[in-house]
Amino acid sequence: MTATTERPGRPTARIEDPALLTGRGRFLDDLDPLPGTLTAAVVRSPHPHARIRGVCLDRARRHPGVAAVIGPDEVAATLRPFPLSLKTPMPYYPTGTDKVRFVGEPVAVVVAADRYLAEDAAELVEIDYDPLPPLVDVEKALLPDAPRLHEGADSNVATDRTFEFGDVDGHFATADHVVKGKYTFPRYSSTPMECYAVVAHWQDEADGPGIQAWANFHGPFSMVPVLAGALGVPASRVRLMIPADNGGSFGIKAGIYPYVALMALASKHAGRPVRWTEDRIEHMLASSAGSDRVMWFEAAVSADGEVRALRADLVDNVGAYLRPPEPSTLYRCFGNITGAYTIDAVRIRSRAVVTNKTPTGLNRGFGGQQLYFGLERLMDQIAGVCGLDPVELRQRNLVGSADFPYATPTGGVYDSGDYQRALDMLLKNADYQALREEQRAARERGEYYGIGVATIVDPSATNIGYVSLATPAEQRTAGRGKSGSTEHVRVSVDLNGVVSVLLGTVPQGQGHATVAQAVVAEQLGLPLDQVRPVVEMDTATTPWTVTSGSYSSRFAPLLTSALVEAGEKLAETVKVAGATLLDVRRDEVELADGRVRVRAEPERSVLFRHAAGLVHWDPGALPEGTTARLYEEAAFTPPQAKAARRNDQINSSLCYGFVAELATVTIDAETRQLRLEKVVTVHDPGTILNPTLLEGQIHGALAHAMGGAMFEEMRYTDAGQPTATFMDYLCPTTAETRYALNSDHLETPSPLTRLGAKGCGEGSSMSLPVAIANAVADALAPAGVDITTLPLHGNVLNELLNGTDNERDL
Repeated sequence: MTATTERPGRPTARIEDPALLTGRGRFLDDLDPLPGTLTAAVVRSPHPHARIRGVCLDRARRHPGVAAVIGPDEVAATLRPFPLSLKTPMPYYPTGTDKVRFVGEPVAVVVAADRYLAEDAAELVEIDYDPLPPLVDVEKALLPDAPRLHEGADSNVATDRTFEFGDVDGHFATADHVVKGKYTFPRYSSTPMECYAVVAHWQDEADGPGIQAWANFHGPFSMVPVLAGALGVPASRVRLMIPADNGGSFGIKAGIYPYVALMALASKHAGRPVRWTEDRIEHMLASSAGSDRVMWFEAAVSADGEVRALRADLVDNVGAYLRPPEPSTLYRCFGNITGAYTIDAVRIRSRAVVTNKTPTGLNRGFGGQQLYFGLERLMDQIAGVCGLDPVELRQRNLVGSADFPYATPTGGVYDSGDYQRALDMLLKNADYQALREEQRAARERGEYYGIGVATIVDPSATNIGYVSLATPAEQRTAGRGKSGSTEHVRVSVDLNGVVSVLLGTVPQGQGHATVAQAVVAEQLGLPLDQVRPVVEMDTATTPWTVTSGSYSSRFAPLLTSALVEAGEKLAETVKVAGATLLDVRRDEVELADGRVRVRAEPERSVLFRHAAGLVHWDPGALPEGTTARLYEEAAFTPPQAKAARRNDQINSSLCYGFVAELATVTIDAETRQLRLEKVVTVHDPGTILNPTLLEGQIHGALAHAMGGAMFEEMRYTDAGQPTATFMDYLCPTTAETRYALNSDHLETPSPLTRLGAKGCGEGSSMSLPVAIANAVADALAPAGVDITTLPLHGNVLNELLNGTDNERDL
């Protein structure tokens, strides 16, 4: 374990940036992949809940320039409901068919020569709605007399499972303290700079229909079978292409697939390719958001502050439909649900509930922000009950460095770490005792000053087998289990010795090309400019499995491992060719400085490109039995990613990093303005592949987290009308992110990946929201105010401090 150091040969500058900074990016809206493409506009519901009594498309179809108009009848006649992650009688189509269930739900699509004509014609679509009672509160949706969103279902509960591991009741029966808390986590978005975009082409061939689509998709592979199922075609007939550049996703663009299916159907009716680009209001209304969650936690605690057992009741508001990949938010952190602590027994109840809100999906750190908000607020409450400083309470419960690999009661296996050391680094960097002295002085002056700490486990390289937990073990089909953390790469060498690296992780700005170039160059002993990463993706030509993608920070642990394996195979072939040219044995040569050289006599060498040229031009000169192959694929499939056991234990991720974070806040006594003053953070992402990119991910995650903690919230009125513009939905800007930041790193390499790397893209998005909440609770503790929800801003704080009893459960 070492602190971060610069690694020779691994650049800090991103190779992606020159094109982006000079306006040469290749985003989907810049591309025109098919001639004669028409443009679509989507007609959306103004009602959160209403029966569709009739749709008249005639006037829109007669409008000049309109090529096709489709509505619920066309959708129901051709498309099937999307396959769901579990069997539930809540069918989901890309438009409302019998009813609309959220404001912004598509009802019709108009296809015309340009967007202006399409928008004008869209106003001519006539829809007769019968409004129904709206339902946005997830707790009200659980009531027996709540309005039913899906008539075929027994209730609004899409899934309800209870799990128990260890002697939970025994620990609670003997506990010195039982500490309880109810917490709510808000729904907020990813707000990427680029909204959804699709170009789709339905092709009727002699052997059946096929669909070509270009989309700025986040997770194309896992959605190929979902799309194919809805379109009623084999997965082999669905071809998705992703451009080289994507203006951010943070998970939200995994939710684009309903529009891919919808535009494919529009193309079928128009007889030509169809383009649709989402505007910002559409994105805010109807794209996707992270789940809002209500959760109840209970902890069985000893007199000295040891947490021995945990009960958790988690209720996710998934919106109008259980849209794949939901209910992933409930289960993605299943293996690390006890966080960084040695808690021996757990009981979990997990429910996904439908309401008249936009369907949910992935949002940076999905599942982790919600989990840690409840768990880390609970830890602070336990510290108060036990009379301990929040830091000391955590120190008494952290997994010890000698305990790795550490098995959690739910089946997670933490691969490596030194949590105590990371926390010690945090306290030293923050000068924690000095901060407490500063707080005491501030309180004497009558000021609100708070310090909050969070220590979290950061899961990466998701094992998709966790999805099966929503289905009881006895209902899972034998031999049809789900598991996996596989990533594929293809590496090839041309006859000039230039190496091409084809990635399948579909980056959205993380710098995958920069790291891939450095890893392969190091493997083959080449200068960086001799390695060319390719990040455009085509499901017809890119090697993949259904688990492939950039979600859940998979690139660093998985794809780089595949790169190492592919590079090793290529290196062997080039070494044989170089040894042939040098007339020495293969085990006498090495790759370095763009050459194949004799290890004992470095001055005897041939250029790498000459060795590659031998394979291309004169393969007959190679030793007998040597393959003339300068093209290698590798699939890294760690054996630790297994399907869920019959007892429902699962190692839901391959790697588990660690974040220790501290935030200080002040609250103006008169204006109630909350100000984030300082953030101190320590990350352990295993081996650090590129320090600059790591810092970029940390800065971005902190900004995203700050938004959810202090500004952003997808608010709905009781009538079901949502926030739809940036006038109401506030995102932090550079003005709000000028807090003092101290960022440090620790490396405990993972023994499970080829380079020891773990993911690092989500950590602070999970830890900072609750660190801020803990800091605000600490600041307001003298006023007797508790914090049980986010976001926290002046209006909320004013209500809390002006409450009749100075205490309010939000």
